[in-house]
Amino acid sequence: MGRSKRCLAYRKDIFTKSAGVADDVREFYERYPYPRPIDSLDKYQRLWQDPQRRRADFHLFWPSRSFKEDQSILIAGCGTSQAAKHALRWPQAQVTGIDCSAVSVQRTEELKRKYKLNNLQIRQLALERAGELETTFDQIVCTGVLHHLADPDAGISALGSVLKPDGAMHLMVYAPYGRSGIYMLQDFCRRLGIQATDGEIRDLIGALSALPPGHPLESLLSHAPDFRHEAALADALLHPQDRAYSVPQLFDFIEKAGLIFGRWVRQAPYSVHCGVIEKIPQACRIAQLSLPEQYAAIELFRGTMVRHSVVVYRNNGGGDLQQVSFAGDAWLGYVPMRMSDTICIQDRLPPGAAAVLINQTHTYTDLFLPISSAEKQLFDAIDGARSISEIVERTQSSSHPTMNLDLARALFERLWSYDQVVYDASQPQKGD
Repeated sequence: MGRSKRCLAYRKDIFTKSAGVADDVREFYERYPYPRPIDSLDKYQRLWQDPQRRRADFHLFWPSRSFKEDQSILIAGCGTSQAAKHALRWPQAQVTGIDCSAVSVQRTEELKRKYKLNNLQIRQLALERAGELETTFDQIVCTGVLHHLADPDAGISALGSVLKPDGAMHLMVYAPYGRSGIYMLQDFCRRLGIQATDGEIRDLIGALSALPPGHPLESLLSHAPDFRHEAALADALLHPQDRAYSVPQLFDFIEKAGLIFGRWVRQAPYSVHCGVIEKIPQACRIAQLSLPEQYAAIELFRGTMVRHSVVVYRNNGGGDLQQVSFAGDAWLGYVPMRMSDTICIQDRLPPGAAAVLINQTHTYTDLFLPISSAEKQLFDAIDGARSISEIVERTQSSSHPTMNLDLARALFERLWSYDQVVYDASQPQKGD
Protein backbone atom coordinates (compact mmCIF):
# COMPACT_ATOMS: atom_id res chain seq x y z
CA MET A 1 0.00 0.00 0.00
CA GLY A 2 1.37 3.42 -0.98
CA ARG A 3 2.00 6.19 1.53
CA SER A 4 -0.99 8.26 0.37
CA LYS A 5 -3.30 5.27 0.69
CA ARG A 6 -1.96 4.48 4.17
CA CYS A 7 -2.56 8.09 5.25
CA LEU A 8 -6.07 7.99 3.81
CA ALA A 9 -6.79 4.72 5.61
CA TYR A 10 -5.40 6.15 8.86
CA ARG A 11 -7.55 9.29 8.63
CA LYS A 12 -10.60 7.16 7.85
CA ASP A 13 -9.90 4.97 10.88
CA ILE A 14 -9.52 8.02 13.15
CA PHE A 15 -12.75 9.53 11.76
CA THR A 16 -14.63 6.24 12.33
CA LYS A 17 -13.38 5.98 15.91
CA SER A 18 -14.23 9.62 16.63
CA ALA A 19 -17.71 9.18 15.20
CA GLY A 20 -18.18 6.09 17.37
CA VAL A 21 -17.13 7.94 20.53
CA ALA A 22 -19.40 10.87 19.66
CA ASP A 23 -22.33 8.47 19.24
CA ASP A 24 -21.53 6.83 22.59
CA VAL A 25 -21.39 10.20 24.35
CA ARG A 26 -24.65 11.37 22.80
CA GLU A 27 -26.43 8.13 23.74
CA PHE A 28 -25.02 8.38 27.27
CA TYR A 29 -26.54 11.85 27.78
CA GLU A 30 -29.83 10.73 26.28
CA ARG A 31 -30.09 8.16 29.08
CA TYR A 32 -28.52 10.26 31.84
CA PRO A 33 -28.97 13.96 31.07
CA TYR A 34 -26.58 16.16 33.02
CA PRO A 35 -26.74 18.39 34.94
CA ARG A 36 -29.83 16.92 36.56
CA PRO A 37 -32.84 18.58 34.85
CA ILE A 38 -34.50 21.32 36.89
CA ASP A 39 -37.92 22.93 36.52
CA SER A 40 -37.39 26.23 38.33
CA LEU A 41 -34.90 29.03 37.70
CA ASP A 42 -36.68 31.47 40.02
CA LYS A 43 -33.86 31.64 42.57
CA TYR A 44 -31.27 32.06 39.82
CA GLN A 45 -33.32 34.82 38.21
CA ARG A 46 -33.58 36.75 41.49
CA LEU A 47 -29.85 36.39 42.06
CA TRP A 48 -28.92 37.96 38.73
CA GLN A 49 -31.36 40.86 38.86
CA ASP A 50 -28.61 42.80 40.62
CA PRO A 51 -26.92 44.92 37.91
CA GLN A 52 -23.71 45.13 39.97
CA ARG A 53 -23.43 41.36 39.85
CA ARG A 54 -23.67 41.46 36.06
CA ARG A 55 -21.11 44.28 35.84
CA ALA A 56 -18.64 42.32 37.97
CA ASP A 57 -19.17 39.24 35.81
CA PHE A 58 -18.59 41.26 32.63
CA HIS A 59 -15.38 42.89 33.86
CA LEU A 60 -13.93 39.58 35.00
CA PHE A 61 -13.68 38.81 31.27
CA TRP A 62 -13.07 42.35 29.97
CA PRO A 63 -11.45 44.68 32.53
CA SER A 64 -10.59 47.25 29.85
CA ARG A 65 -13.86 47.26 27.93
CA SER A 66 -16.82 49.51 28.72
CA PHE A 67 -19.70 47.57 30.22
CA LYS A 68 -22.44 46.42 27.86
CA GLU A 69 -25.26 43.93 28.19
CA ASP A 70 -26.22 43.30 24.56
CA GLN A 71 -23.60 40.65 23.90
CA SER A 72 -23.80 37.60 21.68
CA ILE A 73 -23.13 34.49 23.77
CA LEU A 74 -22.63 30.88 22.75
CA ILE A 75 -23.11 28.16 25.37
CA ALA A 76 -21.31 25.21 23.80
CA GLY A 77 -22.49 21.93 25.30
CA CYS A 78 -25.28 23.66 27.20
CA GLY A 79 -26.70 20.58 28.94
CA THR A 80 -30.17 20.79 30.44
CA SER A 81 -30.21 24.38 31.78
CA GLN A 82 -26.97 26.35 31.29
CA ALA A 83 -28.12 28.24 28.18
CA ALA A 84 -31.45 29.13 29.82
CA LYS A 85 -29.58 30.44 32.88
CA HIS A 86 -27.41 32.71 30.73
CA ALA A 87 -30.46 34.00 28.86
CA LEU A 88 -32.01 34.90 32.23
CA ARG A 89 -28.74 36.41 33.47
CA TRP A 90 -28.33 38.59 30.37
CA PRO A 91 -31.84 39.55 29.17
CA GLN A 92 -30.45 42.02 26.61
CA ALA A 93 -27.98 39.51 25.16
CA GLN A 94 -28.57 37.12 22.29
CA VAL A 95 -27.81 33.64 23.66
CA THR A 96 -27.31 30.51 21.56
CA GLY A 97 -27.14 27.08 23.14
CA ILE A 98 -25.91 23.96 21.37
CA ASP A 99 -25.73 20.40 22.63
CA CYS A 100 -25.39 16.95 21.08
CA SER A 101 -28.22 15.55 23.23
CA ALA A 102 -31.84 15.83 22.11
CA VAL A 103 -32.97 15.40 25.72
CA SER A 104 -30.84 18.34 26.87
CA VAL A 105 -32.19 20.50 24.04
CA GLN A 106 -35.75 19.50 24.93
CA ARG A 107 -35.31 20.36 28.63
CA THR A 108 -33.78 23.72 27.69
CA GLU A 109 -36.67 24.44 25.32
CA GLU A 110 -39.08 23.78 28.20
CA LEU A 111 -37.28 26.36 30.36
CA LYS A 112 -37.26 28.78 27.43
CA ARG A 113 -41.06 28.55 27.12
CA LYS A 114 -41.65 28.75 30.88
CA TYR A 115 -39.55 31.90 31.32
CA LYS A 116 -40.37 33.44 27.92
CA LEU A 117 -36.72 33.62 26.93
CA ASN A 118 -37.07 35.27 23.55
CA ASN A 119 -33.34 36.02 23.55
CA LEU A 120 -32.44 32.31 23.50
CA GLN A 121 -31.94 30.03 20.50
CA ILE A 122 -31.31 26.29 20.93
CA ARG A 123 -29.93 23.79 18.44
CA GLN A 124 -29.01 20.14 18.65
CA LEU A 125 -25.48 20.42 17.32
CA ALA A 126 -22.11 18.99 18.30
CA LEU A 127 -19.75 21.78 19.31
CA GLU A 128 -17.18 20.53 16.78
CA ARG A 129 -19.68 21.79 14.18
CA ALA A 130 -20.04 25.26 15.70
CA GLY A 131 -19.00 26.79 12.36
CA GLU A 132 -22.38 25.71 10.97
CA LEU A 133 -23.96 28.48 13.06
CA GLU A 134 -22.44 30.90 10.51
CA THR A 135 -21.94 33.67 13.06
CA THR A 136 -19.41 34.79 15.63
CA PHE A 137 -19.80 35.54 19.33
CA ASP A 138 -18.58 38.04 21.91
CA GLN A 139 -18.42 35.32 24.53
CA ILE A 140 -18.27 31.53 24.43
CA VAL A 141 -18.92 29.42 27.51
CA CYS A 142 -17.79 25.81 27.36
CA THR A 143 -17.55 24.20 30.79
CA GLY A 144 -17.26 20.49 31.41
CA VAL A 145 -17.49 19.48 27.75
CA LEU A 146 -14.16 19.47 25.90
CA HIS A 147 -12.73 16.67 28.05
CA HIS A 148 -15.59 14.41 26.90
CA LEU A 149 -14.90 14.80 23.18
CA ALA A 150 -13.23 12.20 21.01
CA ASP A 151 -11.04 15.00 19.61
CA PRO A 152 -10.82 17.92 22.08
CA ASP A 153 -8.36 19.75 19.78
CA ALA A 154 -10.96 19.81 17.00
CA GLY A 155 -13.56 20.99 19.50
CA ILE A 156 -11.60 23.95 20.87
CA SER A 157 -10.48 24.93 17.36
CA ALA A 158 -14.11 24.98 16.22
CA LEU A 159 -15.00 27.27 19.11
CA GLY A 160 -12.03 29.54 18.39
CA SER A 161 -13.24 29.90 14.79
CA VAL A 162 -16.57 31.42 15.95
CA LEU A 163 -15.07 33.72 18.63
CA LYS A 164 -14.92 37.39 17.66
CA PRO A 165 -11.39 38.86 17.47
CA ASP A 166 -11.94 40.75 20.73
CA GLY A 167 -14.14 38.06 22.27
CA ALA A 168 -13.54 36.02 25.41
CA MET A 169 -13.99 32.34 26.09
CA HIS A 170 -14.70 30.68 29.44
CA LEU A 171 -13.39 27.11 29.44
CA MET A 172 -13.49 24.48 32.18
CA VAL A 173 -11.73 21.13 31.89
CA TYR A 174 -10.95 18.39 34.37
CA ALA A 175 -7.65 18.42 36.27
CA PRO A 176 -5.90 15.07 36.85
CA TYR A 177 -4.49 15.02 40.38
CA GLY A 178 -7.63 15.79 42.36
CA ARG A 179 -9.56 13.25 40.27
CA SER A 180 -7.21 10.32 40.93
CA GLY A 181 -9.88 8.61 43.04
CA ILE A 182 -12.40 9.00 40.24
CA TYR A 183 -10.02 7.47 37.72
CA MET A 184 -9.35 4.56 40.07
CA LEU A 185 -13.09 3.86 40.34
CA GLN A 186 -13.52 4.28 36.60
CA ASP A 187 -10.93 1.54 36.12
CA PHE A 188 -12.67 -0.55 38.80
CA CYS A 189 -15.93 -0.29 36.83
CA ARG A 190 -14.24 -1.16 33.54
CA ARG A 191 -12.58 -4.24 34.99
CA LEU A 192 -15.89 -5.51 36.35
CA GLY A 193 -17.85 -4.60 33.25
CA ILE A 194 -20.16 -2.26 35.17
CA GLN A 195 -22.48 -0.49 32.74
CA ALA A 196 -24.46 2.74 32.92
CA THR A 197 -27.81 1.18 33.80
CA ASP A 198 -30.15 2.17 36.62
CA GLY A 199 -29.55 -1.04 38.54
CA GLU A 200 -25.77 -0.98 38.20
CA ILE A 201 -25.65 2.67 39.25
CA ARG A 202 -27.75 1.98 42.36
CA ASP A 203 -25.39 -0.85 43.27
CA LEU A 204 -22.42 1.43 42.69
CA ILE A 205 -23.86 4.06 45.03
CA GLY A 206 -24.15 1.34 47.67
CA ALA A 207 -20.56 0.23 47.10
CA LEU A 208 -19.21 3.77 47.46
CA SER A 209 -20.65 3.98 50.98
CA ALA A 210 -18.24 1.16 51.91
CA LEU A 211 -15.06 2.77 50.55
CA PRO A 212 -12.17 2.23 52.98
CA PRO A 213 -11.08 5.29 55.00
CA GLY A 214 -8.34 7.19 53.21
CA HIS A 215 -9.39 6.15 49.71
CA PRO A 216 -8.54 9.00 47.29
CA LEU A 217 -12.22 9.29 46.37
CA GLU A 218 -13.42 9.56 49.98
CA SER A 219 -12.81 13.29 50.52
CA LEU A 220 -14.24 14.16 47.12
CA LEU A 221 -17.43 12.24 47.91
CA SER A 222 -17.81 14.10 51.20
CA HIS A 223 -17.64 17.45 49.38
CA ALA A 224 -19.79 16.41 46.41
CA PRO A 225 -23.27 15.42 47.58
CA ASP A 226 -24.32 15.52 43.93
CA PHE A 227 -22.70 12.07 43.61
CA ARG A 228 -25.74 10.63 45.35
CA HIS A 229 -27.76 11.33 42.20
CA GLU A 230 -27.62 8.74 39.44
CA ALA A 231 -26.83 11.10 36.56
CA ALA A 232 -23.96 12.75 38.43
CA LEU A 233 -22.45 9.43 39.45
CA ALA A 234 -22.78 8.08 35.92
CA ASP A 235 -21.15 11.24 34.53
CA ALA A 236 -18.19 10.86 36.91
CA LEU A 237 -17.55 7.11 36.88
CA LEU A 238 -19.23 5.61 33.81
CA HIS A 239 -18.79 8.22 31.10
CA PRO A 240 -17.59 6.69 27.81
CA GLN A 241 -15.02 9.44 27.24
CA ASP A 242 -13.07 11.33 29.90
CA ARG A 243 -9.64 12.94 30.05
CA ALA A 244 -7.98 15.55 32.23
CA TYR A 245 -5.41 18.32 31.72
CA SER A 246 -2.58 19.28 34.01
CA VAL A 247 -1.62 22.97 33.92
CA PRO A 248 1.16 22.45 31.31
CA GLN A 249 -1.16 20.30 29.19
CA LEU A 250 -3.87 22.93 29.42
CA PHE A 251 -1.53 25.71 28.29
CA ASP A 252 -0.40 23.56 25.33
CA PHE A 253 -4.06 22.79 24.50
CA ILE A 254 -4.95 26.49 24.48
CA GLU A 255 -1.88 27.53 22.45
CA LYS A 256 -2.40 24.87 19.77
CA ALA A 257 -5.91 26.26 19.21
CA GLY A 258 -4.57 29.77 18.49
CA LEU A 259 -5.73 31.10 21.86
CA ILE A 260 -3.95 32.81 24.74
CA PHE A 261 -4.43 32.47 28.48
CA GLY A 262 -6.09 35.47 30.11
CA ARG A 263 -6.65 34.51 33.75
CA TRP A 264 -8.00 31.82 36.00
CA VAL A 265 -11.68 32.39 36.76
CA ARG A 266 -10.66 31.99 40.41
CA GLN A 267 -6.97 32.84 40.57
CA ALA A 268 -6.09 32.73 44.29
CA PRO A 269 -5.57 28.92 44.38
CA TYR A 270 -2.87 29.31 41.68
CA SER A 271 -1.13 32.35 43.16
CA VAL A 272 2.22 32.32 44.93
CA HIS A 273 1.00 35.40 46.82
CA CYS A 274 -2.07 33.78 48.37
CA GLY A 275 -2.70 31.46 51.27
CA VAL A 276 -0.30 28.78 52.40
CA ILE A 277 1.79 28.97 49.22
CA GLU A 278 3.01 32.43 50.23
CA LYS A 279 4.33 31.03 53.53
CA ILE A 280 6.24 27.92 52.45
CA PRO A 281 10.08 28.07 52.30
CA GLN A 282 10.02 27.57 48.52
CA ALA A 283 7.75 30.58 47.82
CA CYS A 284 10.64 32.76 46.62
CA ARG A 285 11.80 30.03 44.21
CA ILE A 286 8.28 29.67 42.83
CA ALA A 287 8.00 33.43 42.33
CA GLN A 288 11.16 33.40 40.16
CA LEU A 289 9.53 31.04 37.64
CA SER A 290 7.48 32.14 34.64
CA LEU A 291 3.77 32.40 35.41
CA PRO A 292 2.83 29.13 33.64
CA GLU A 293 5.60 27.34 35.56
CA GLN A 294 4.38 28.92 38.82
CA TYR A 295 0.88 27.64 38.16
CA ALA A 296 2.20 24.16 37.34
CA ALA A 297 4.25 23.99 40.54
CA ILE A 298 1.35 25.18 42.67
CA GLU A 299 -1.01 22.63 41.10
CA LEU A 300 1.44 19.91 42.15
CA PHE A 301 1.81 21.29 45.67
CA ARG A 302 -1.92 21.69 46.27
CA GLY A 303 -2.52 18.26 44.79
CA THR A 304 -6.33 18.18 44.92
CA MET A 305 -7.54 20.44 42.11
CA VAL A 306 -10.34 18.66 40.27
CA ARG A 307 -10.89 21.20 37.48
CA HIS A 308 -9.34 24.20 35.79
CA SER A 309 -11.53 27.18 34.81
CA VAL A 310 -9.89 29.76 32.58
CA VAL A 311 -10.61 32.86 30.54
CA VAL A 312 -8.91 32.78 27.13
CA TYR A 313 -8.75 35.09 24.12
CA ARG A 314 -7.73 34.80 20.48
CA ASN A 315 -3.99 35.25 20.11
CA ASN A 316 -4.59 37.83 17.36
CA GLY A 317 -7.27 39.68 19.33
CA GLY A 318 -7.33 42.09 22.24
CA GLY A 319 -6.43 39.73 25.07
CA ASP A 320 -3.25 41.66 25.85
CA LEU A 321 -5.42 44.70 26.63
CA GLN A 322 -7.37 42.84 29.30
CA GLN A 323 -4.56 42.54 31.84
CA VAL A 324 -4.78 44.12 35.28
CA SER A 325 -1.51 45.67 36.44
CA PHE A 326 -0.39 47.60 39.50
CA ALA A 327 2.79 48.88 37.89
CA GLY A 328 2.77 52.59 37.11
CA ASP A 329 -0.24 54.69 38.11
CA ALA A 330 -3.04 53.38 35.87
CA TRP A 331 -4.41 51.29 38.77
CA LEU A 332 -5.56 54.49 40.50
CA GLY A 333 -8.21 54.83 37.78
CA TYR A 334 -9.56 51.29 38.23
CA VAL A 335 -13.09 51.03 39.61
CA PRO A 336 -13.22 48.06 42.00
CA MET A 337 -16.34 45.92 42.27
CA ARG A 338 -16.77 43.30 44.93
CA MET A 339 -17.16 39.72 43.79
CA SER A 340 -20.67 38.51 44.59
CA ASP A 341 -19.34 35.59 46.64
CA THR A 342 -17.21 37.78 48.92
CA ILE A 343 -18.12 37.87 52.61
CA CYS A 344 -16.61 39.97 55.38
CA ILE A 345 -16.16 38.19 58.74
CA GLN A 346 -15.76 40.32 61.87
CA ASP A 347 -15.71 37.81 64.71
CA ARG A 348 -13.09 35.29 65.94
CA LEU A 349 -10.42 37.26 64.10
CA PRO A 350 -6.65 36.67 64.00
CA PRO A 351 -4.55 39.14 66.03
CA GLY A 352 -4.39 42.62 64.47
CA ALA A 353 -7.20 42.01 61.98
CA ALA A 354 -10.31 44.17 61.82
CA ALA A 355 -11.98 41.71 59.44
CA VAL A 356 -11.34 38.65 57.31
CA LEU A 357 -12.46 38.46 53.68
CA ILE A 358 -13.45 35.11 52.15
CA ASN A 359 -14.59 34.20 48.66
CA GLN A 360 -17.09 31.43 49.31
CA THR A 361 -16.36 29.69 46.01
CA HIS A 362 -12.82 28.85 47.14
CA THR A 363 -12.49 25.23 48.23
CA TYR A 364 -9.13 25.71 49.97
CA THR A 365 -9.53 26.88 53.56
CA ASP A 366 -6.18 28.74 53.57
CA LEU A 367 -7.50 31.32 51.09
CA PHE A 368 -8.73 33.97 53.50
CA LEU A 369 -7.55 37.57 53.61
CA PRO A 370 -7.19 39.38 56.97
CA ILE A 371 -7.37 43.17 56.72
CA SER A 372 -6.47 45.89 59.20
CA SER A 373 -8.78 48.70 60.33
CA ALA A 374 -7.16 51.11 57.83
CA GLU A 375 -7.57 48.56 55.02
CA LYS A 376 -11.17 47.94 56.04
CA GLN A 377 -11.92 51.63 55.59
CA LEU A 378 -10.75 51.35 52.01
CA PHE A 379 -12.65 48.11 51.46
CA ASP A 380 -15.86 49.53 52.92
CA ALA A 381 -15.67 52.47 50.50
CA ILE A 382 -15.94 50.15 47.47
CA ASP A 383 -19.30 50.84 45.85
CA GLY A 384 -18.73 49.90 42.20
CA ALA A 385 -18.75 53.55 41.15
CA ARG A 386 -15.69 55.18 42.77
CA SER A 387 -12.21 54.68 41.36
CA ILE A 388 -9.38 53.63 43.65
CA SER A 389 -8.10 57.20 43.52
CA GLU A 390 -11.47 58.50 44.70
CA ILE A 391 -11.62 55.86 47.43
CA VAL A 392 -8.17 56.86 48.66
CA GLU A 393 -9.14 60.54 48.69
CA ARG A 394 -12.29 59.72 50.64
CA THR A 395 -10.40 57.81 53.32
CA GLN A 396 -7.05 59.60 53.21
CA SER A 397 -5.35 60.76 56.38
CA SER A 398 -3.94 64.24 55.87
CA SER A 399 -1.00 63.40 58.10
CA HIS A 400 0.09 60.33 56.12
CA PRO A 401 -0.93 60.76 52.45
CA THR A 402 1.96 58.72 51.01
CA MET A 403 1.42 55.88 53.43
CA ASN A 404 -2.23 55.72 52.42
CA LEU A 405 -1.29 55.44 48.74
CA ASP A 406 1.18 52.61 49.42
CA LEU A 407 -1.38 50.90 51.63
CA ALA A 408 -4.01 51.21 48.91
CA ARG A 409 -1.75 49.76 46.19
CA ALA A 410 -0.90 46.74 48.34
CA LEU A 411 -4.49 46.20 49.45
CA PHE A 412 -6.15 46.48 46.05
CA GLU A 413 -3.58 44.18 44.47
CA ARG A 414 -4.23 41.59 47.19
CA LEU A 415 -8.00 42.00 46.89
CA TRP A 416 -7.65 41.19 43.19
CA SER A 417 -5.28 38.25 43.78
CA TYR A 418 -7.64 36.78 46.39
CA ASP A 419 -10.69 37.04 44.08
CA GLN A 420 -12.37 39.60 46.30
CA VAL A 421 -12.80 42.20 43.54
CA VAL A 422 -12.69 42.67 39.80
CA TYR A 423 -11.84 45.96 38.12
CA ASP A 424 -13.43 48.20 35.55
CA ALA A 425 -10.26 49.55 33.92
CA SER A 426 -12.08 51.05 30.93
CA GLN A 427 -11.95 54.65 32.14
CA PRO A 428 -8.57 56.41 32.10
CA GLN A 429 -7.48 58.09 35.30
CA LYS A 430 -8.47 61.73 35.46
CA GLY A 431 -5.63 63.84 34.20
CA ASP A 432 -4.20 61.12 31.86
